[in-house]
Amino acid sequence: MAEATKVKKLFQKTLFGVFSLFGFIALSMSALCIYTVDTHLSEEYVSNSQDIAKTIADSSVDIMLNRNLAALQSLVDQFVEIQGIKYIYITNETGEFLVHTFVPGIPDEVVSADPMNTAPVERTLPGMGDFVEVGAPILAGVAGTVHVGMDTSLIALKIQRAIGRQIYLISGVFLVGVFAAIWLVNLAAKPLSALLAYAVELARQGQTTAEPAVLERNDEVGQLARLFLYMARQNGGGEPAKAPA
Repeated sequence: MAEATKVKKLFQKTLFGVFSLFGFIALSMSALCIYTVDTHLSEEYVSNSQDIAKTIADSSVDIMLNRNLAALQSLVDQFVEIQGIKYIYITNETGEFLVHTFVPGIPDEVVSADPMNTAPVERTLPGMGDFVEVGAPILAGVAGTVHVGMDTSLIALKIQRAIGRQIYLISGVFLVGVFAAIWLVNLAAKPLSALLAYAVELARQGQTTAEPAVLERNDEVGQLARLFLYMARQNGGGEPAKAPA
C-alpha cells in the first residue's frame, strides 16, 4: 500500500494538469456559449423590435393624419400585448408625446431623451427594469417617431435556458474525463508499483528464485525489471555490475 502510494506521487502533477486542462476547456466553452447566445439573442431582439416599430409607424400614418389619437392609442395597446414589449410611445415631429403605454406616467429618463433618435438605446427605468429601446420614423420623421421598449430580462431568461443544457453536457464530459484520467493514471501506476516491489525485494535478498510477471513485460517496466535482476546477480556474484548489451 505504501509502495503504491509512492508510485502515485509521480502522477500527481499529471493529474493536476489533466484536471486543470479539463477545467479550462469547460470554462472556455461555457464562456463562448454564453457570449454567442447573448449576442445572437440581443441582435434578434433589436431586429424584432425595429420590425415592430416600423410596422406601427406604417400603420399609424393615416391615423395621425386624421389626428385620431384614440385609434392611435388602441393601436399601440394591441402591440404591447406581444411578449417582450413593455412600452410603446409615439411623438410628433416636435417631440410632443401623443400616445404611450406608461402607467401612471412617462418616466423622466424617457422625457429627457431625444425623441427623434431611432438608434437602439439601452435604458434602465426605475421600478420597471432594463430595456432596449428602438425607434422608427413616421413618414421619414416628418410626422413623428415610434419608440418600442423590449424587456432585456427575457433575454437573460432565454440565455439561461439555452446555456443550461450545454452546461450540463460540458459538466458531464468534464466528470467523465476526470474519472477516466484517474483510471488511466492508476492503470499506469500498477506496473510501476510491481516494479518498485520487485526492486525492493532484490535489494533485500540480492536475487529471487521465482521470476515475477514484471520480468515478462515487453515495455519499459519489463526492461527495467530485467536490468535490476542483472545488476543484482552481477553484484551478488562479486562481479562489477553493468547493463546488458
